[in-house]
This record gives sequence, C-alpha cells and structure tokens, in this order.
Amino acid sequence: MKQFLLIGTLSFLVNSFLWAGQGDTLQIISHDAITVVTNPSKGANTYTEWAVFPEIEVPIRKIVMKIKFACPDNMRCADWDYLDHITIKRTGGKEGELQDFEIGRMLTPYGGAFGEKWEFDWQVDVTDFSLLLRDSVELEYKHTGYEPNNDRGWKVTVAFDLIKGQPAMEPISITKIYDGSFAYGDKEKPIEKALKPVQFTSEKDAAMGRLRILQTGHGMDRPDGCGEFCNKYRDFLLDEKLVASRQIWKQCGENPLYPQAGTWIFDRANWCPGDLIQPDLYDFAIAKPKHTIQLKMEDYNSPKPSANELIAAYLIQYKAYKKKNDVAIEDVIIPSNKAIHSRINPTAFGPTIVIKNNGAEPLTKLSINHGSKGQESNIYNWKGILQPGEIDTIKMPGLIPQKGPLTYQFELRKPNGRKDASKQDNFMLANYSPTPVHEPTLIFHLETNKKPEDNGYQIVDAEGNILYQREVGTLVADTLYKDSLQLNKGAYQLMFKDKGGDGLEFWYKTRAGRGKAILLNSQGKIVKSFNSDFGSSITYNFTVGDTPDPILENEISLGVFPTRTKDFTYFDFLSNNPEEVLIKLIKDPGGEVVEEHLYRDFKEGRLTFDLSRYPKSRYFFRVFVNDKVVYNKRLRVKE
Repeated sequence: MKQFLLIGTLSFLVNSFLWAGQGDTLQIISHDAITVVTNPSKGANTYTEWAVFPEIEVPIRKIVMKIKFACPDNMRCADWDYLDHITIKRTGGKEGELQDFEIGRMLTPYGGAFGEKWEFDWQVDVTDFSLLLRDSVELEYKHTGYEPNNDRGWKVTVAFDLIKGQPAMEPISITKIYDGSFAYGDKEKPIEKALKPVQFTSEKDAAMGRLRILQTGHGMDRPDGCGEFCNKYRDFLLDEKLVASRQIWKQCGENPLYPQAGTWIFDRANWCPGDLIQPDLYDFAIAKPKHTIQLKMEDYNSPKPSANELIAAYLIQYKAYKKKNDVAIEDVIIPSNKAIHSRINPTAFGPTIVIKNNGAEPLTKLSINHGSKGQESNIYNWKGILQPGEIDTIKMPGLIPQKGPLTYQFELRKPNGRKDASKQDNFMLANYSPTPVHEPTLIFHLETNKKPEDNGYQIVDAEGNILYQREVGTLVADTLYKDSLQLNKGAYQLMFKDKGGDGLEFWYKTRAGRGKAILLNSQGKIVKSFNSDFGSSITYNFTVGDTPDPILENEISLGVFPTRTKDFTYFDFLSNNPEEVLIKLIKDPGGEVVEEHLYRDFKEGRLTFDLSRYPKSRYFFRVFVNDKVVYNKRLRVKE
C-alpha cells in the first residue's frame, strides 16, 4: 500500500500539468512498476494490490486514474494487442465486500519494435467511482493473452490523482446494469435477450442519473470481421425511449502511440492497440420512483458467429448540482509534454484546453486568462452553449513563448459573468518543451509511394495562413518532390495528410510501396526525418529564428521495405555524415543472429537483402550506428 500527499514537485504521472487552488492533491499508487506477463495456460494473469484512499467523510472533487507502460527490466516489450482490465475487487479490507467494478480497460500495444527505454502513459477520469474508492481498496490488474511469458511483458504502474474538495455533484449510489461478454451475431444466443431492460429505483434526494459505459467489440467472424473489425451502432433507451445512439467504432490512424509493430492503424470496434478506453457518459434527470435502462445493438446475424461485445455499464445516482456556475479545466492539450498529446506538440502557437461545465446552469460565456508563468496574461473571451456535465475543447489564438520558464498557465474566470462557485479547478499549469528552430530557407523532400492520391501537405503560419501546399490528389506515384521553402522569422506548422490512414508505408500493404518525407536545410542537411509509418498525419511545429538549432549529427533517414517477403527486401539510408553502420538480421524468437553486415563511412544508399534462403519465420532487422541501436523493425519471411 502506498499513499502520498503531493507537495511541490509531482511524480512522472502528473508532471505535464498541475492543478492549483483549494484543497489537497493526493497521489495513490496501487501497482508500482510491476512486471506483467501472460499466463498462456489460462489466457489471463491477475495482479492484485491494496491501496488506501480517503475515508468516506472526506469530500472528493475529482479522481483521475493514470496508467503507465514501459518495457520490463531484462525483458523486451510484449508483442500483442491484448485486453487488460483494471477492477475494484474488494472494499473495506480483506474481510470487506466483493465489488468487481471495472474502472478501466486497456488495450496493450504491439510492442515488438519498442526500445528498452520506451514508455508511455494514459489517463481516464474515474470520479464516478468515488463511493467505492474509499479506505482500503483491493485493485486488480488483469492481463489477458497467450504469448510467451519468459522473455517479454510490460512494466505497469497504476496510480490515482485524487483532488479533495466539494464535489460538483454528490454521489448517492452506484449499481451494475450490465457487466460481461455478450455474444453478438449469434442467432442461438441473441444479444437482445442478454441486454434486457434493467429497472432501478430512484434513491432519496437523487436528481440525476449517469450511465457510464465501457464497450469494446472482439472476435473475428466471417464474412464481416465482427466484433473487432465491424462498425455497428448501439442505442441507449431510458423508459423505452431513445436517448442516444452512437457507432461502436474508433479510427486508429491518429493514435498518439505510433508506430507500432502490428496492425495499429486498422480502425476497430471502439478501441485501438495501445489505448486506455474512455467511457461513454449519459446524464439524465431522475423524475419518478422507477426507471428502466436498456442498451440495444444494431441487428446483426452471422453465419459463423464468434463476435462478442464486452460491456461494463454502471448507473451512478447523484444529488443535484451544488452550484449554478461552476466551470473546470479538465486538460491542457497545447502546450503539453503529455505523451497522449505528442502528435501535435511541441508547438509555438494555438493554446488549447478542455473545459467542463460543473454547474447547474448552461455555460454561455467565460473569460480565460492564459500566458507564460510570470508574464502578463492574455485574455480570451469564449462564448457558446455548454450544458451541465458537458465538455468542450477551446483553441485560442496567440503565440506560446519559446524561451523562459516553459510553463504555461490557464485560469478560468467569470462563468456566465458570475463568480465561480469552486475556484480550485479553475487554474492549471502546463510544462512544455520548445519547438526546434530552423533557418529561413528549408527544403521539403518528399518521395511518394504508389498511392500518392491519398497524400498532401501544407505549411501554415501562426495566423493560419497557408504559405505552401500540395493538395491531396495532385501528387504523382513514385516521384521525388523537393520544394524550396522561404520563410520569415516566426512560428510555423507542417501538416502532412494521408486520407487512407496508412502513411507513406505500412507493412501490411506491400503493394503500396514506401515513400519518405524529410525536412532539409539549404545545404541539404537533414533537420528532421519523419517516420514513414505514421498513420493519418504528421504534424511538425517549428520556429524560424536568428539562431537555428545545430544540425544533429545523428539525424538519419532510414527504413526497410517490404517487411513481409519471400525473397528481397530493401534498406534505404541517408545521413548527414559518413557513419559506421552495422546491420543484424535476428531470429525471433530465439535471438540468433543469422546475418550481419558492417558498412564503414556509409552516408547514403540503398541496400538489397535476399532473404529467400531463410525458413519461414519472423526476424528483427536491427540497425546500429556507431554501436547504438537506431532502428529495430520486424520482418516476416513467408513462403
């Protein structure tokens, strides 16, 4: 058990932003960098730990659960996108009550190519479980899957940031509505019979109900690929009336954790590999003694059913909102050092935050003070309509200082022109990193693959003016473009789009070939090489200034393609200086080096490797530059 009062510098789990204001912030760690592996004989492995939360008399404003993954000590990161669950197993000590409430659902990444120092973290708001996260709580991390467990796994940390203070709404009770794996598409076990209407009795003083749902689709039937790869809708009915409907689907090409070793770009049934699921929340008024709740899935039958919808749906009954005007900062997106916002950071303009209306009245206007810590603030006046309990993402104009403390602060003021009823979550600090600084003359080096119709790019300034672009649909296959960019001093963003969501290369789409994108300076030196396996987009923010950053000696463009082959694969290499390059082909599993090549004074070229003499298997194509691993890609030799 671990419980910490955070004063001053916070740990890695909160080092990207800090709440400031009234009340204490606690960090409670249940699973402290534990090594998580599969149990192939059972398909699941559980890790239970006890943690101590505040007593029930202590008011709780907010609870955020944070999950951190890293590669285990003396092992490599695991390979497959397995389903993991974080569950409140028991409350009230070892003799306390069994609960089995799933508060988090994690889909593990394809980690086969991650380096030993790789790490990533996610977060989800779990304030709805504040009635259960009290006193001694047994928390279970359940890791599923069947891959080998002797040489791979994950190092996992589960922690809770808990803010004391008056809640926006006081919870009264929490009830399971659905909790299980439900067959989908099987006429012998129709899902509509399993997802029956559930009646609940209104609690005394209850004014609002919240239905909180975690749902993901799994299985692989024919011919539709349900439930993992089919896009179906779900309805939420209250008292037999439709309240909301949504597609159980998620696009994965913008996953902030990229690239991964497997099919990470493929859209799935409300999840992506390397993803902590965010719940669906539906708030409704409790207006009579009894109500019924029901979820309904789109009608579907499969001739060969194997699909399952994994649903954990809980009803939380709340008292009325405490105050009329109460707004909170939920997150800082720009600027940020958070891993989940790394696709669009660092950046030099466009401060962006997420706010939530915690008041009983619709939020129609708000003043936002923002700026670098210790300097004069900017004022942005927001207008809109934000209903109670709703969130909104607000992007503001303005530059983000690139020198100084590199701490940006936001403060919300005057919701609806009134005094905020709870100021403790009106203020947030965000630590961030500066953008790279380049010279005024740059060259965008673009080599298209065989699907150029998906691609286009533009460069915009801080005001949103498009300075250079090649529109989607105008590029030619297998063509080199070298666009000269003449830029004044200022802040810029390069945005490269792939409407197909498969980047300039993807291992599964061999016929599409491989392209590459590189930003060069006026002397042809690499200032930034972009990974071709990027999914849907590349966002690169930079500044043009009087003192450009030094050209990094280790800035290299490299890649091997195809990575599924029965004969040849090709390795492209471009560096700023001649390097000593060592290439190893390594058997997986086993680690046997089956081929090794050393190239001295290698600066640019394309190498051909004939793999036809090797048996069908998986291999790692590992590249060392001056004895340091710079590239590790999995290959599959097929018959």
